[in-house]
Amino acid sequence: MNTPPPPIVANRLAASQESLLLDYLQRLERHRRDRRAVQIHLSALAAVNRREHHMRTALNAFEGPVKMLNAQVFTLTGGDFMVIYKASAQDEIEDSIVKLRYLFADDPLIRDEAIGQPLLTWFSLDREFEQLMALAHQLIQEEESRLRAAEEKAAREQRSSAPKGQPFTPAVLVRTQAALAQADLANLLRRQPICAMSEHRPAQPVFYELFISISELRQSLCPTVNLSSAPWLFQEMTETLDRRVLSLLNKHDDATLERDISLNLNVSTILSPEFLVFDDNVKAGMRGTIVLEMQKVDIYADLGAYLFARDFARERGYRICIDGLTHTMLPFVDRERLGADLIKLIWDPSLVEETHLKSGVLKRIGMSRIILCRCDTPTALEYGHSVGITLFQGRYVDGLLASRQGIGRARPR
Repeated sequence: MNTPPPPIVANRLAASQESLLLDYLQRLERHRRDRRAVQIHLSALAAVNRREHHMRTALNAFEGPVKMLNAQVFTLTGGDFMVIYKASAQDEIEDSIVKLRYLFADDPLIRDEAIGQPLLTWFSLDREFEQLMALAHQLIQEEESRLRAAEEKAAREQRSSAPKGQPFTPAVLVRTQAALAQADLANLLRRQPICAMSEHRPAQPVFYELFISISELRQSLCPTVNLSSAPWLFQEMTETLDRRVLSLLNKHDDATLERDISLNLNVSTILSPEFLVFDDNVKAGMRGTIVLEMQKVDIYADLGAYLFARDFARERGYRICIDGLTHTMLPFVDRERLGADLIKLIWDPSLVEETHLKSGVLKRIGMSRIILCRCDTPTALEYGHSVGITLFQGRYVDGLLASRQGIGRARPR
C-alpha cells in the first residue's frame, strides 16, 4: 500500500473531499468486497457547463443511492465526482449516470466520447483497491500543491499591497462624503460568513458580516487617493459610510435583518439618530442575532462614549465584538471589563511563534469568544485548531464553505 501523506497534508486538507475520500477508503479496506467505484470526469466538461448550478444538479442525480446509504459521493477539487457504492446498487448508479449524460448531452465530452476522453472510469474495490488508494494519494498531493501555490500567491499580494496614491486630505474627504451621499451602495454591500469549524467538522456559518468593500468603494469614488494615508480622516469618512449602510438596510425588502448578521460600526454611529431608526426597524426578538463590531482604535479614542454606546446596545439586546486586534494588543485588552461578547484576532504568521498566548491571554479571553479573521491561507486554520479557536473568517474559509456539498460522510456498512 502507498505511504500515507505527510502530516502537513493531513493537517491542511482535513476538511477537503480528497482527504475524506482517502479516509473512507482506508475504513473500507476490510469491507471492500462487493464495493465498486466510478470516477466521473466532469472536470473535462466545457467551462460553460461547469458552473455551480450545473455541479449542484449533477450531485443531485445521486441523491437516491446516497439517501439509501448505498453510495457515497466525493466532489473533488478539480470538478470530478468519485462515487463509491455497493455492488447491489449498480442499476441505481447507472440510472444516475444516464441523468448526467442527458444533462450534458450537448457537451463535447458526451457527444464525442467514443473518440475522445471517456466520461467514466470504473473500479472494483475487490480487485483494484491498491490502484484506487494510489489515486487518492495522488489527488491529495495535487491539492496540497494547489494550496501551497495559493498561499504563496496570497503572500506575494500582501507584500505588493503597500498603500499607494495621492494623500487623503480634508478637501478630498469633503468631496468623498458628498459622493457617498449620492452613491448607490447596494452593489458594494458584501456578506462574509463567520464559521464554526474544527479539524474534524466542516465549516458551518454562525453569522454573516455585512460590509462595504473599501477597496471597491475607493475604486468607485476616489481611485487615485490613498485612503489609509490619513487614519482620522478615514475614520470620519467611515462614519458617513455607516449612516449610508444603515439607511440601505432600512430600505431592504429582503430578509437581511431576519438572519444572524454583524455590522462594523463606529461608536458615534451607535449613538446617532440613524441607528435609532435602524433599531426601530429590527424586530425585538432579532436583536440578539445581530453583532455590532467596533474597532479598537475607535473604542480607546473615547472610552466613555464606548461604554455608553455599549450599555445602550446591550440593553437593546445586541451583542458586542471588538474588531481589529493584533496579537501584540491582546495582553492589554480585557474583554470582560469592556463588556464585549466577542473579539476579532487578525491572523498573522508570527502568531505561530507566540506559544505563550494559548495558556495565557487566549485562555483569559475565552477560546469560544475569539474569531480568527483574515484567514486567507490554510496555515491560519492550522494555527487556530492547534490552540483551540473554533470561529474563523477569511477568504480561505469562504472557499471551503463554497466547495462543501450537501452530502456528508457515510459509515461503511
